[in-house]
Amino acid sequence: MPHKPPISKMAMDNTTVREGWLKKRSINRSRFGRTNYRHRWFILTQRELKYLDNHPQKKGHEKGCIALIDVKVIETVDGNNFDSNYGIQIVYSDSSNGDLTLYFFPENQRDRDAWLEDLRKLCSNNNSLSLKYHAGIWKEGKWTCCSQAHHGAPGCRPTFLKEQLPLPPVPNRPNIPEEAQNFIAVAKYEYNPVEPTDIKLVRGEEYIILDSSRDFWWKARNKHGQEGFIPSNYVEEKTKFNTGLEQFDWFRGSWSRPRAEMELKAENREGCFIVRNSSTPGRYTVSILTKNASHSDDFEVKHYHIKINDDGEYFISQAHTFTDVPSLVQYHSYNAGGLVTRLRTPPGQIPPETAGLGSAKYEISRAELHIFRELGSGQFGVVHLAKHIQLDKFVAVKTMKKDAMSEEEFIQEARNMKEFQHENLVQLYGVCTDSAHPLAIVTEFMSKGCLLFYLRRHADLWEKANVLIHYTQQIASAMKYLESKKFIHRDLAARNCLVGEKNVVKVADFGLTRYVLDDQYTSSGAKFPIKWAPPEVLHYTRFSSKSDVWAFGILMWEVFSGGKTPYPTMSNVEVVSQVTRGGYRMEQPDYCPRPVYKIMRDCWEEKPDDRPSFKILLSRIMHLSNYDETDIMH
Repeated sequence: MPHKPPISKMAMDNTTVREGWLKKRSINRSRFGRTNYRHRWFILTQRELKYLDNHPQKKGHEKGCIALIDVKVIETVDGNNFDSNYGIQIVYSDSSNGDLTLYFFPENQRDRDAWLEDLRKLCSNNNSLSLKYHAGIWKEGKWTCCSQAHHGAPGCRPTFLKEQLPLPPVPNRPNIPEEAQNFIAVAKYEYNPVEPTDIKLVRGEEYIILDSSRDFWWKARNKHGQEGFIPSNYVEEKTKFNTGLEQFDWFRGSWSRPRAEMELKAENREGCFIVRNSSTPGRYTVSILTKNASHSDDFEVKHYHIKINDDGEYFISQAHTFTDVPSLVQYHSYNAGGLVTRLRTPPGQIPPETAGLGSAKYEISRAELHIFRELGSGQFGVVHLAKHIQLDKFVAVKTMKKDAMSEEEFIQEARNMKEFQHENLVQLYGVCTDSAHPLAIVTEFMSKGCLLFYLRRHADLWEKANVLIHYTQQIASAMKYLESKKFIHRDLAARNCLVGEKNVVKVADFGLTRYVLDDQYTSSGAKFPIKWAPPEVLHYTRFSSKSDVWAFGILMWEVFSGGKTPYPTMSNVEVVSQVTRGGYRMEQPDYCPRPVYKIMRDCWEEKPDDRPSFKILLSRIMHLSNYDETDIMH
């Protein structure tokens, strides 16, 4: 393949920064994948790194794409493992396969250094950047650089980030046998088991993971020697604790500024605080709730950057310096010391939902439930509030309309849906299938109801762009997860998203539309909601993740219009005509920031391939969430 020098064009937005022919190594998502090398045309933009099988002018097809927000490592690689001394490795997070590594090879050192410089500059604000990396490769069951025999073992060399910034010391942990170090997990939440096959989790304690082959339930041994299953999302691998702060209940590393403000204001307690990652990698910010000086009945959130002096000491006020962040927090818990008030308590944490009510539990007897009031009804059936008696836990029970669903097919699909787990998907716990009653599904209960009616009831939210962006960010995150699982929602809309405590929004009813047998949503026999459907669905009933993207754009319009019905002056027939033949797209809602409307319009591109993926959409929305409200209104 002929070599052309890379082209550098550092620019704003998502324009191309650098491109050129590079040799790449296959990523090998499967352990049995065959390793090969190909020349690809690489394109680096402000938001992504992609590679094509030919030059774009020669109609090259995209072979891979990495969202820069997912990048964790940008480093060189030991040339002894390849036939080139100029290799670059990109480690990035993939929701389907965990961490993956892309190896590619510029022709010379000058080109390699140029690619490294641009990539590091574009990813410098990533909160997920690692502090150590492996200079070698995983080969024959160990790392060639350090001989560690666990694939998830921490890196052995400091990254460019660690070379630039000092780290807070990692607090001491209990002594664990050396041979078990790579298989230790730390409990992030308390867990009380329902099934005899499961064991209890105590927050902060360490557990030896004996079997992690299942996605959501790992077999573990506690310090007393007891063995059983635990929910994998309640623990974190010890080797993934980058900062040592994860053990503290006041640390909320991934929280954005808008989320911190919403969560703290919901607590309504003077001095409620968190410590979160700053926009500068390796640095931290303290966010604290205090009384508004001009309105004594209102609260506001103040943000303080934790600085580091030349001696590597941490401080907010130069008069009070500390060797580590926990010591700083402890001091300011007793003394304001330059803060608006002293640090009191962090906000309460809601544990995530588990995949089912136990490691082996799928069918739920109605005798286990106490049914309360009706919450609502829709095209699928009637929803009741209920309580699981043994767990003393509120759940939602959705009883399907008689003869409204293809039950056998749905029950089989529900087994698969139960294995879907994401913090912004309504968790399916199981099904009730006793013959004396209609089919029912049991899900987690969301206390604030559907997003559509929640928006209509709370007009005070309509002008709070950051709150609404936070809602759409959560939905995009859930849809990115479904997209990675090759699962199509088919009915994404504000009515099918639910709101819980602390401004949590979750996507519900994913996949149910396929099993509905009535004509609630139909036009000429088609089973889909007309006003949320793209041209290819209206014409050919052709669903894909990109048809979900179109619906997401409509959902964003619902959110930023305060819950209005899309195309408010048009009938379904008029919508079909105007969208498919007239090229009509809805106007920008009154309180919608221009950059948000631009995302909507990109979701409504005529051709599915021209619409962004949910991975890219999430990256763009997260970018907006990092700005102050006044910045995004223009």
